[in-house]
Amino acid sequence: MPDAGEACLATTTTGSMPLTVGTAGHIDHGKTWLVRALTGKDTDRLPEEQRRGISIDLGYAPLELPDGRRLSVIDVPGHERFVRTMVAGATGIDLFLLVIDAGEGARPQTREHLAILRLLGIEQGVVALTKVDAVDADSADLAEEEARELVPGVEVVRVSARTGAGLDELRVALARVAGSVEQRRTDGPSRLYVDRSFSVVGFGTVVTGTLWSGSIGAGDQLRIEPAGRDVRVRSVQVHDRDVDRAGPGQRVAVSLPGIERRAVARGDALVAPGAYPTSYRLDVVLEEIEPIGQDARVHVHVGTAHVPARVVRLGERFAQLRLAAPMVAARSDRVILRDETTLGGGWVVDPSPPRHRDEVRLELLERGEVAATIDAPARLDSLRFLTGGAIEGVERAGPWVFSASWLAAYEAGLRARIVAADPIDPGIPVPADDWAPDVLLRLPFERRGSKLYLPDAVATLDGREAEAAALEQEVTSAGVHATKVADDDLARFLEVRRRLVRLGDGHAIGVDAFEVAKDVLLAECRAEGRITLARFRDLVGAGRRDAQLLLERFDADGLTRREGEARVLRKSATSTPSA
Repeated sequence: MPDAGEACLATTTTGSMPLTVGTAGHIDHGKTWLVRALTGKDTDRLPEEQRRGISIDLGYAPLELPDGRRLSVIDVPGHERFVRTMVAGATGIDLFLLVIDAGEGARPQTREHLAILRLLGIEQGVVALTKVDAVDADSADLAEEEARELVPGVEVVRVSARTGAGLDELRVALARVAGSVEQRRTDGPSRLYVDRSFSVVGFGTVVTGTLWSGSIGAGDQLRIEPAGRDVRVRSVQVHDRDVDRAGPGQRVAVSLPGIERRAVARGDALVAPGAYPTSYRLDVVLEEIEPIGQDARVHVHVGTAHVPARVVRLGERFAQLRLAAPMVAARSDRVILRDETTLGGGWVVDPSPPRHRDEVRLELLERGEVAATIDAPARLDSLRFLTGGAIEGVERAGPWVFSASWLAAYEAGLRARIVAADPIDPGIPVPADDWAPDVLLRLPFERRGSKLYLPDAVATLDGREAEAAALEQEVTSAGVHATKVADDDLARFLEVRRRLVRLGDGHAIGVDAFEVAKDVLLAECRAEGRITLARFRDLVGAGRRDAQLLLERFDADGLTRREGEARVLRKSATSTPSA
């Protein structure tokens, strides 16, 4: 693969462990100048960046350390308008290089970037106090004291990118921290969040990013998510050199033949097929910088992706993020929540949760207790992420798993509700939970339309015979005048047995009167081809409201259809009673 510039970086190895360092800090505090002084590489590659003199996009450079190690540097923008870009770069780093201007001290983006690093769990790094050549010793002392208070326990190094002062000390400090950093990558299925996509002549589309887990080699069959597009890897580079296989933690350039550059972009994930759920919901343990209210609208950042979402609070510590677009995530992934500023973050306890709220279930997932104590159905693919393999000691229905004790209790609860239902309609609404269609197949109930019944259940009056007879007599005595009915279930019961006909919303008419009105309508339509509301009202001797209710019932039965202000018979209409 030809040289792809800053995109095709190798990350360092500490021993065999690749590491990436990310810059952080306020705009104009000298991040890019410092990276250039350390690495010899200008990470502001875009013409607009060079024209405006500020970083807009992520930049990349390799950094040689005194002990022979090599770090990958991700340089991030410092402007408040580009914090989303900063988060996309920071999610892939192992340690930070926080840059503070010795003359200005900590500024708003210094503090916000530092908060984002903490939310991402990135706690180790070095503070570079820049532009020390432009301030006196007292000012530098004050700035260093402030930096130590801001980031306790982190080494502070005074540097000047212009004169080169302190650069060697900074490299030594970075090497010291790199030697103590625990790599955050895993050996799970392959996952790379794309931070760049571009075309190279002869190689097609190339994507780059930090490999979060697994490995990638030539010939691998992978998938672009959330689009669900299968791709084949032609070649892999690390630090502009072809490699047979790249490992976790390395910054990788992957050639993907046969797809257009715009088919994959920053925020997409290149993953092993079927290994990671693509979900519109994430259950997270919440960490707040500012209070995040119920139904708050935020942007959720995972990897290099960010999408709008609604926050559904689940008690004090948990939340479900309802995403406007699907995202790829796994258990323990860190998330950042932002609006105009960073509000907080957290970590994922379930990357593909059910929609219903269950704080007890979340506490079990947080502790990893997913055996026979599951208190509500959970997706099998989600729980496999939590346990790292097969799920034992649980029942299963479709993609859902649950404990046998939960299923027994759920069945008992449904049965009790059905037994208590009105005998006139001895069913209950089908539960609306995502898992209900699959779980109900395991239970001895009958589904009829939108309701659930005991097997072979039939409707009965069960002591309401006198009430039914009185209602039947009332509507019969009223002739073609509709009677208001208070109990719609009772009216429906009698209609099924052809003891009345329901009209509109909560009205009824006797069967004989309905047939008479129907015969009148059929005779007029066959003679004249049409009938108006006024003409029908006069012919049947009803009021306007009653005539309208009857005509609407004939329309609903498929006997007539409306044409302007009149009704005409449908072709399928017959004289057979439709009640």
